[in-house]
Amino acid sequence: MPKATQTILEIDLNALGHNYQYILSQLQEGTEIMAVVKAFGYGSDAIAVAKELERLGVAYFAVAYAQEGVQLRDAGIQTPILVLHPQEVNFKTIINRCLEPCLYSQKMLHAFIGFAEKQEQKIYPVHLKFNTGLNRLGLAQDDVQEILSALEGSKAIKLRSVFSHLAASEDKQEEVFSLKQLDAFQKISKEIKTALSYTPFLHTLNTSGILNYPKAHYDMVRCGIGLYGFTNDAQTTSGLKPVATLKTVISQIHTLQKGDTLGYNRAFKAQKTTKTATLPIGHADGIARAYGNGVGWVSIKGHKAPISGNVCMDMIMVDITGIECEEGDEVIIFGKDTTAENLATAIGSISYETLTAISQRIQRVVIRS
Repeated sequence: MPKATQTILEIDLNALGHNYQYILSQLQEGTEIMAVVKAFGYGSDAIAVAKELERLGVAYFAVAYAQEGVQLRDAGIQTPILVLHPQEVNFKTIINRCLEPCLYSQKMLHAFIGFAEKQEQKIYPVHLKFNTGLNRLGLAQDDVQEILSALEGSKAIKLRSVFSHLAASEDKQEEVFSLKQLDAFQKISKEIKTALSYTPFLHTLNTSGILNYPKAHYDMVRCGIGLYGFTNDAQTTSGLKPVATLKTVISQIHTLQKGDTLGYNRAFKAQKTTKTATLPIGHADGIARAYGNGVGWVSIKGHKAPISGNVCMDMIMVDITGIECEEGDEVIIFGKDTTAENLATAIGSISYETLTAISQRIQRVVIRS
Protein backbone atom coordinates (compact mmCIF):
# COMPACT_ATOMS: atom_id res chain seq x y z
CA MET A 1 0.00 0.00 0.00
CA PRO A 2 1.27 3.52 -0.75
CA LYS A 3 2.44 5.61 2.20
CA ALA A 4 0.27 8.54 3.19
CA THR A 5 1.60 12.01 2.31
CA GLN A 6 -1.44 13.75 3.80
CA THR A 7 -4.44 12.78 5.90
CA ILE A 8 -6.42 10.09 4.06
CA LEU A 9 -9.00 7.40 4.77
CA GLU A 10 -8.17 4.19 2.92
CA ILE A 11 -11.13 2.03 1.89
CA ASP A 12 -10.07 -1.58 1.39
CA LEU A 13 -12.45 -3.30 -1.04
CA ASN A 14 -10.86 -6.70 -0.49
CA ALA A 15 -11.63 -6.41 3.22
CA LEU A 16 -15.19 -5.44 2.33
CA GLY A 17 -15.53 -8.51 0.11
CA HIS A 18 -14.12 -10.73 2.84
CA ASN A 19 -16.69 -9.42 5.33
CA TYR A 20 -19.54 -9.82 2.86
CA GLN A 21 -18.63 -13.43 2.20
CA TYR A 22 -18.20 -14.13 5.92
CA ILE A 23 -21.66 -12.77 6.70
CA LEU A 24 -23.15 -14.79 3.83
CA SER A 25 -21.60 -17.90 5.37
CA GLN A 26 -23.49 -17.25 8.61
CA LEU A 27 -26.93 -17.07 6.98
CA GLN A 28 -29.62 -19.70 6.68
CA GLU A 29 -30.05 -21.12 3.18
CA GLY A 30 -32.10 -18.77 1.03
CA THR A 31 -31.48 -15.66 3.13
CA GLU A 32 -30.07 -12.64 1.29
CA ILE A 33 -28.27 -9.50 2.44
CA MET A 34 -29.56 -5.95 2.46
CA ALA A 35 -26.39 -3.88 2.76
CA VAL A 36 -26.75 -0.72 4.83
CA VAL A 37 -24.68 2.04 3.23
CA LYS A 38 -26.13 5.07 5.02
CA ALA A 39 -23.95 7.84 6.49
CA PHE A 40 -21.42 7.73 3.62
CA GLY A 41 -21.09 3.97 4.02
CA TYR A 42 -20.53 4.22 7.77
CA GLY A 43 -18.03 7.01 7.22
CA SER A 44 -16.16 5.34 4.36
CA ASP A 45 -17.28 5.86 0.75
CA ALA A 46 -20.86 4.79 0.04
CA ILE A 47 -20.43 4.79 -3.72
CA ALA A 48 -17.27 2.70 -3.75
CA VAL A 49 -18.77 0.30 -1.21
CA ALA A 50 -22.07 0.00 -3.08
CA LYS A 51 -20.38 -0.59 -6.43
CA GLU A 52 -18.26 -3.38 -4.96
CA LEU A 53 -21.19 -5.01 -3.20
CA GLU A 54 -23.31 -4.75 -6.33
CA ARG A 55 -20.52 -6.50 -8.21
CA LEU A 56 -20.57 -9.22 -5.56
CA GLY A 57 -24.30 -9.70 -6.03
CA VAL A 58 -25.89 -8.06 -2.99
CA ALA A 59 -29.70 -8.19 -3.10
CA TYR A 60 -30.62 -4.77 -1.69
CA PHE A 61 -29.23 -1.55 -0.28
CA ALA A 62 -30.59 0.52 2.58
CA VAL A 63 -29.97 4.21 3.22
CA ALA A 64 -31.33 6.55 5.87
CA TYR A 65 -32.49 9.43 3.67
CA ALA A 66 -33.58 9.95 0.08
CA GLN A 67 -30.57 12.05 -0.90
CA GLU A 68 -28.26 9.18 -0.01
CA GLY A 69 -30.19 7.01 -2.45
CA VAL A 70 -29.99 9.72 -5.12
CA GLN A 71 -26.21 9.75 -4.81
CA LEU A 72 -26.10 6.00 -5.40
CA ARG A 73 -28.39 6.26 -8.42
CA ASP A 74 -26.26 9.11 -9.82
CA ALA A 75 -23.26 6.79 -9.51
CA GLY A 76 -25.01 4.14 -11.60
CA ILE A 77 -26.21 1.78 -8.86
CA GLN A 78 -29.14 -0.28 -10.19
CA THR A 79 -29.82 -2.54 -7.19
CA PRO A 80 -33.06 -1.81 -5.26
CA ILE A 81 -32.62 0.80 -2.50
CA LEU A 82 -34.77 1.03 0.63
CA VAL A 83 -35.03 4.52 2.18
CA LEU A 84 -35.46 3.96 5.90
CA HIS A 85 -36.59 7.50 6.80
CA PRO A 86 -38.12 8.90 3.62
CA GLN A 87 -40.00 12.04 4.80
CA GLU A 88 -42.95 13.39 2.81
CA VAL A 89 -41.01 16.25 1.24
CA ASN A 90 -38.91 13.66 -0.63
CA PHE A 91 -41.72 11.57 -2.15
CA LYS A 92 -41.27 13.05 -5.61
CA THR A 93 -37.52 12.44 -5.54
CA ILE A 94 -38.07 8.89 -4.29
CA ILE A 95 -40.35 8.02 -7.19
CA ASN A 96 -38.29 9.86 -9.79
CA ARG A 97 -35.15 7.96 -8.76
CA CYS A 98 -36.79 4.57 -8.26
CA LEU A 99 -36.14 4.46 -4.52
CA GLU A 100 -38.36 2.45 -2.20
CA PRO A 101 -39.82 4.12 0.91
CA CYS A 102 -40.20 2.69 4.38
CA LEU A 103 -43.73 3.60 5.49
CA TYR A 104 -43.61 3.63 9.26
CA SER A 105 -46.89 5.31 10.28
CA GLN A 106 -50.51 5.49 9.19
CA LYS A 107 -49.92 9.10 8.17
CA MET A 108 -46.93 8.18 5.98
CA LEU A 109 -48.77 5.25 4.42
CA HIS A 110 -51.82 7.26 3.39
CA ALA A 111 -49.69 10.23 2.32
CA PHE A 112 -47.58 8.07 0.02
CA ILE A 113 -50.60 6.28 -1.42
CA GLY A 114 -52.17 9.66 -2.21
CA PHE A 115 -48.97 10.95 -3.78
CA ALA A 116 -48.40 7.78 -5.82
CA GLU A 117 -51.97 7.89 -7.11
CA LYS A 118 -51.54 11.51 -8.21
CA GLN A 119 -48.38 10.45 -10.01
CA GLU A 120 -50.38 7.65 -11.69
CA GLN A 121 -48.08 4.98 -10.32
CA LYS A 122 -48.93 1.31 -10.55
CA ILE A 123 -47.76 -1.20 -7.90
CA TYR A 124 -44.92 1.07 -6.72
CA PRO A 125 -42.81 -0.94 -4.22
CA VAL A 126 -43.11 0.10 -0.58
CA HIS A 127 -41.94 -1.38 2.73
CA LEU A 128 -43.81 -1.43 6.03
CA LYS A 129 -41.89 -1.05 9.27
CA PHE A 130 -43.54 -2.22 12.49
CA ASN A 131 -42.63 -1.13 15.98
CA THR A 132 -42.13 -4.20 18.16
CA GLY A 133 -40.42 -2.51 21.11
CA LEU A 134 -37.71 -0.12 19.94
CA ASN A 135 -40.29 2.69 20.05
CA ARG A 136 -38.45 4.83 17.51
CA LEU A 137 -40.30 4.48 14.21
CA GLY A 138 -42.91 1.93 13.24
CA LEU A 139 -46.52 0.97 12.74
CA ALA A 140 -48.47 -0.64 15.56
CA GLN A 141 -49.56 -4.27 15.54
CA ASP A 142 -53.12 -3.11 16.19
CA ASP A 143 -53.04 -1.24 12.86
CA VAL A 144 -52.62 -4.34 10.67
CA GLN A 145 -56.22 -4.63 9.49
CA GLU A 146 -56.44 -0.94 8.61
CA ILE A 147 -53.12 -1.18 6.80
CA LEU A 148 -54.33 -4.18 4.81
CA SER A 149 -57.44 -2.24 3.80
CA ALA A 150 -55.28 0.63 2.58
CA LEU A 151 -53.08 -1.74 0.56
CA GLU A 152 -56.05 -3.50 -0.99
CA GLY A 153 -57.75 -0.19 -1.74
CA SER A 154 -55.02 1.19 -3.97
CA LYS A 155 -53.36 -0.12 -7.11
CA ALA A 156 -50.71 2.59 -6.90
CA ILE A 157 -48.50 0.66 -4.46
CA LYS A 158 -47.48 -2.89 -3.72
CA LEU A 159 -45.96 -4.19 -0.51
CA ARG A 160 -42.39 -5.27 -1.10
CA SER A 161 -41.37 -6.16 2.45
CA VAL A 162 -42.41 -6.16 6.08
CA PHE A 163 -39.77 -5.48 8.71
CA SER A 164 -38.94 -4.43 12.23
CA HIS A 165 -35.81 -3.64 14.25
CA LEU A 166 -34.52 -5.14 17.49
CA ALA A 167 -33.70 -2.85 20.38
CA ALA A 168 -30.84 -4.86 21.90
CA SER A 169 -29.85 -7.67 19.56
CA GLU A 170 -26.25 -7.60 20.83
CA ASP A 171 -27.14 -7.87 24.53
CA LYS A 172 -27.58 -11.42 25.84
CA GLN A 173 -29.09 -10.02 29.03
CA GLU A 174 -31.94 -8.65 26.91
CA GLU A 175 -32.61 -11.95 25.14
CA VAL A 176 -36.10 -12.28 26.65
CA PHE A 177 -37.03 -8.84 25.32
CA SER A 178 -35.54 -9.60 21.89
CA LEU A 179 -37.46 -12.87 21.67
CA LYS A 180 -40.61 -11.00 22.61
CA GLN A 181 -39.96 -8.61 19.73
CA LEU A 182 -39.36 -11.47 17.33
CA ASP A 183 -42.55 -13.18 18.44
CA ALA A 184 -44.53 -9.98 17.82
CA PHE A 185 -42.96 -9.65 14.37
CA GLN A 186 -43.81 -13.25 13.56
CA LYS A 187 -47.47 -12.64 14.40
CA ILE A 188 -47.61 -9.40 12.41
CA SER A 189 -45.96 -10.86 9.33
CA LYS A 190 -48.11 -13.99 9.42
CA GLU A 191 -51.29 -11.91 9.57
CA ILE A 192 -50.19 -9.81 6.61
CA LYS A 193 -48.96 -12.71 4.48
CA THR A 194 -52.15 -14.66 5.11
CA ALA A 195 -54.31 -11.76 3.94
CA LEU A 196 -52.37 -10.88 0.77
CA SER A 197 -52.53 -12.67 -2.57
CA TYR A 198 -48.76 -12.30 -2.94
CA THR A 199 -45.83 -12.72 -0.54
CA PRO A 200 -43.69 -9.79 0.61
CA PHE A 201 -40.26 -10.65 1.96
CA LEU A 202 -39.41 -10.35 5.66
CA HIS A 203 -36.40 -8.92 7.50
CA THR A 204 -35.76 -7.86 11.05
CA LEU A 205 -32.12 -8.54 11.97
CA ASN A 206 -29.06 -6.29 12.00
CA THR A 207 -25.46 -7.55 12.27
CA SER A 208 -25.74 -8.63 15.92
CA GLY A 209 -29.13 -10.17 15.29
CA ILE A 210 -27.71 -12.25 12.44
CA LEU A 211 -25.25 -13.83 14.83
CA ASN A 212 -27.50 -14.18 17.88
CA TYR A 213 -30.88 -15.11 16.38
CA PRO A 214 -30.27 -17.39 13.37
CA LYS A 215 -33.84 -18.73 13.47
CA ALA A 216 -35.06 -15.24 12.55
CA HIS A 217 -32.98 -14.71 9.41
CA TYR A 218 -36.15 -14.87 7.30
CA ASP A 219 -35.76 -13.84 3.64
CA MET A 220 -33.22 -11.11 4.21
CA VAL A 221 -31.03 -9.52 6.88
CA ARG A 222 -29.91 -5.91 7.14
CA CYS A 223 -26.17 -5.77 7.61
CA GLY A 224 -24.37 -2.52 8.37
CA ILE A 225 -21.42 -2.43 10.77
CA GLY A 226 -20.46 -6.05 10.05
CA LEU A 227 -19.69 -5.20 6.44
CA TYR A 228 -17.20 -2.60 7.63
CA GLY A 229 -15.40 -5.04 9.92
CA PHE A 230 -17.03 -4.83 13.33
CA THR A 231 -19.61 -6.59 15.47
CA ASN A 232 -20.52 -6.38 19.14
CA ASP A 233 -18.84 -9.74 19.73
CA ALA A 234 -15.04 -9.83 19.94
CA GLN A 235 -14.73 -13.41 18.68
CA THR A 236 -16.83 -12.72 15.59
CA THR A 237 -15.07 -9.42 14.94
CA SER A 238 -11.76 -11.31 14.87
CA GLY A 239 -13.03 -13.07 11.74
CA LEU A 240 -13.72 -9.77 9.99
CA LYS A 241 -11.39 -7.18 8.50
CA PRO A 242 -11.65 -3.42 9.11
CA VAL A 243 -12.43 -1.74 5.80
CA ALA A 244 -11.26 1.76 6.75
CA THR A 245 -7.76 2.84 7.76
CA LEU A 246 -7.24 6.45 8.81
CA LYS A 247 -3.73 7.71 8.09
CA THR A 248 -1.91 11.00 8.42
CA VAL A 249 1.68 12.31 8.53
CA ILE A 250 3.98 14.16 10.88
CA SER A 251 3.97 17.87 10.07
CA GLN A 252 6.51 19.04 12.63
CA ILE A 253 8.54 17.72 15.55
CA HIS A 254 9.25 19.71 18.72
CA THR A 255 11.46 19.06 21.73
CA LEU A 256 9.99 20.31 25.01
CA GLN A 257 12.11 20.87 28.08
CA LYS A 258 10.91 20.15 31.59
CA GLY A 259 8.27 22.75 32.47
CA ASP A 260 7.36 23.63 28.86
CA THR A 261 3.68 23.47 27.99
CA LEU A 262 1.90 22.35 24.86
CA GLY A 263 -1.22 23.42 23.02
CA TYR A 264 -4.38 25.27 23.97
CA ASN A 265 -4.87 26.08 27.63
CA ARG A 266 -1.34 24.76 28.21
CA ALA A 267 -3.07 21.47 28.95
CA PHE A 268 0.16 19.43 28.69
CA LYS A 269 3.17 20.26 30.86
CA ALA A 270 6.42 18.40 30.26
CA GLN A 271 7.73 16.60 33.33
CA LYS A 272 10.97 15.82 31.52
CA THR A 273 12.52 16.39 28.11
CA THR A 274 9.78 15.33 25.70
CA LYS A 275 9.57 15.03 21.92
CA THR A 276 6.21 15.73 20.30
CA ALA A 277 4.87 15.48 16.77
CA THR A 278 2.15 17.69 15.34
CA LEU A 279 -0.29 15.94 13.00
CA PRO A 280 -2.70 17.54 10.48
CA ILE A 281 -5.94 16.13 11.86
CA GLY A 282 -8.24 17.37 14.61
CA HIS A 283 -11.75 17.48 15.98
CA ALA A 284 -13.05 18.98 12.72
CA ASP A 285 -11.93 15.72 11.13
CA GLY A 286 -13.62 13.49 13.68
CA ILE A 287 -10.95 13.15 16.38
CA ALA A 288 -13.08 14.01 19.40
CA ARG A 289 -11.72 16.31 22.10
CA ALA A 290 -12.30 13.44 24.51
CA TYR A 291 -9.19 11.76 23.06
CA GLY A 292 -6.93 14.53 24.32
CA ASN A 293 -4.57 14.52 27.30
CA GLY A 294 -3.38 10.95 26.93
CA VAL A 295 -6.74 9.23 26.46
CA GLY A 296 -6.28 8.53 22.76
CA TRP A 297 -3.20 7.52 20.81
CA VAL A 298 -1.82 6.96 17.32
CA SER A 299 0.63 4.44 15.91
CA ILE A 300 3.98 5.52 14.47
CA LYS A 301 6.27 2.80 13.10
CA GLY A 302 4.43 0.30 15.24
CA HIS A 303 4.79 2.29 18.44
CA LYS A 304 1.99 3.82 20.49
CA ALA A 305 2.16 7.62 20.69
CA PRO A 306 -0.34 9.16 23.17
CA ILE A 307 -2.19 12.35 22.25
CA SER A 308 -0.74 15.18 24.33
CA GLY A 309 -2.71 18.21 25.41
CA ASN A 310 -6.07 19.23 23.98
CA VAL A 311 -7.24 18.13 20.53
CA CYS A 312 -7.30 21.20 18.26
CA MET A 313 -9.74 21.80 15.41
CA ASP A 314 -7.23 20.87 12.70
CA MET A 315 -4.30 19.33 14.60
CA ILE A 316 -3.29 16.99 17.36
CA MET A 317 0.06 16.66 19.10
CA VAL A 318 1.42 13.30 20.17
CA ASP A 319 4.26 12.20 22.43
CA ILE A 320 6.98 10.54 20.33
CA THR A 321 9.64 10.35 23.03
CA GLY A 322 11.71 7.24 22.29
CA ILE A 323 10.21 6.71 18.83
CA GLU A 324 12.63 7.05 15.90
CA CYS A 325 10.66 9.09 13.36
CA GLU A 326 10.93 12.16 11.16
CA GLU A 327 8.73 14.89 9.76
CA GLY A 328 6.79 13.44 6.84
CA ASP A 329 6.58 9.94 8.33
CA GLU A 330 3.26 8.09 8.14
CA VAL A 331 0.98 7.86 11.16
CA ILE A 332 -1.90 5.39 11.66
CA ILE A 333 -4.88 6.73 13.61
CA PHE A 334 -6.87 3.51 13.30
CA GLY A 335 -6.89 0.50 11.01
CA LYS A 336 -6.19 -3.20 11.31
CA ASP A 337 -4.07 -3.20 14.49
CA THR A 338 -5.36 -0.29 16.52
CA THR A 339 -8.97 -0.44 15.36
CA ALA A 340 -11.76 2.12 15.42
CA GLU A 341 -13.33 -0.01 18.15
CA ASN A 342 -10.16 0.15 20.27
CA LEU A 343 -10.19 3.94 20.13
CA ALA A 344 -13.91 4.18 20.70
CA THR A 345 -13.68 2.04 23.82
CA ALA A 346 -11.14 4.47 25.29
CA ILE A 347 -13.80 7.20 25.47
CA GLY A 348 -16.80 4.99 26.21
CA SER A 349 -18.06 5.13 22.63
CA ILE A 350 -18.62 2.57 19.84
CA SER A 351 -17.05 1.88 16.47
CA TYR A 352 -20.12 3.26 14.67
CA GLU A 353 -19.51 6.73 16.10
CA THR A 354 -15.77 6.71 15.47
CA LEU A 355 -16.22 5.68 11.83
CA THR A 356 -19.12 7.97 10.95
CA ALA A 357 -17.45 10.99 12.61
CA ILE A 358 -14.65 11.11 10.03
CA SER A 359 -15.03 14.40 8.18
CA GLN A 360 -15.79 14.53 4.49
CA ARG A 361 -12.85 16.92 4.04
CA ILE A 362 -10.55 13.92 4.49
CA GLN A 363 -9.68 12.39 1.13
CA ARG A 364 -10.99 8.85 0.59
CA VAL A 365 -8.58 6.52 -1.21
CA VAL A 366 -9.98 3.23 -2.50
CA ILE A 367 -7.56 0.30 -2.52
CA ARG A 368 -7.46 -3.47 -2.88
CA SER A 369 -5.06 -4.85 -0.30
